[in-house]
Amino acid sequence: MSLSPLRQTLLEILADGEFHSGEQLGERLGISRAAVSKHVAALKGLGLDVYSLTGRGHRLALPLALYDRAWLQQQLPLAPVEVFPVIDSTNQYLLERVESLSSGTLCLAECQTAGRGRRGKPWVSPFGCQLILSLYWRLEQGMAAVMGLSLAVGVAVVDALETLGYPGVTLKWPNDLYYQGRKLAGILVEMSGSAGGLCHVVVGVGLNLAMPDGESEKIDQPWSELRQVRREPVDRNQLAAHVGRSLQQAMQRFEHGGLASFVNRWNQLDCFCGQPVRLLMGEQEVRGVARGIDERGALRLDTEEGERLFFGGELSMRPL
Repeated sequence: MSLSPLRQTLLEILADGEFHSGEQLGERLGISRAAVSKHVAALKGLGLDVYSLTGRGHRLALPLALYDRAWLQQQLPLAPVEVFPVIDSTNQYLLERVESLSSGTLCLAECQTAGRGRRGKPWVSPFGCQLILSLYWRLEQGMAAVMGLSLAVGVAVVDALETLGYPGVTLKWPNDLYYQGRKLAGILVEMSGSAGGLCHVVVGVGLNLAMPDGESEKIDQPWSELRQVRREPVDRNQLAAHVGRSLQQAMQRFEHGGLASFVNRWNQLDCFCGQPVRLLMGEQEVRGVARGIDERGALRLDTEEGERLFFGGELSMRPL
């Protein structure tokens, strides 16, 4: 489902969070009240939490500040910033254009219709309720240099959140942000290239901001949202600018020094360090005590057989 210019205008009117009658909306949009109702229903289909009450009209459950591409570009001058109301996948958009992009290019969207997480799982992303951001970077060292990148990205996002006054966010190996034991954000690193040649890297971040009540049933694990960290409206443009800049700076550090300069910080933020966990590998399960990561980004796990090291991929860690 796309966001037509008329629906974009309707959303901009409703973004103040106040009630607007069907008659007033129809006059401003040049359509009938019945047509207004149809377009409001289409907005609801994108995951927007719109209240419709007889005699009052329509309003968003919470005010919504849409992304301002021009302002974001001023704040992030390193490379182009692309902003879409609705897109299938910000990662896919960049992956399909790697040959023409410059390192640091950012793609943001208000809503994804085909977002994905690790292992191809769908990523639930209702309109305006998350930070949905992808970054492109070109690594001359090849695909081998990407090892541990999701860990560095996690550090960059937490640092950006702390700068904005959101404390207490932690990291879960290999690519999640947690708040109070629940998933706040996910990271997806995708690439194309060869082991010995140029590598195109796309880093995707999906961060829950203020999710509608009805979306919770679509998510198959405990989750949290940024408004729980600091109970006030999230300035989405400021957040996007800080996270985007932090990611660009982290990629510059990673390109020149790899994971080494991120390891200590990651271990400080590890939400499961010193705790018993189980590591799922398909049909297999390994139990032990998490001891953080080593200099290559491998998970250190104390087991009955001694310390074992595990790298990312098709692995999933859960608390016992």
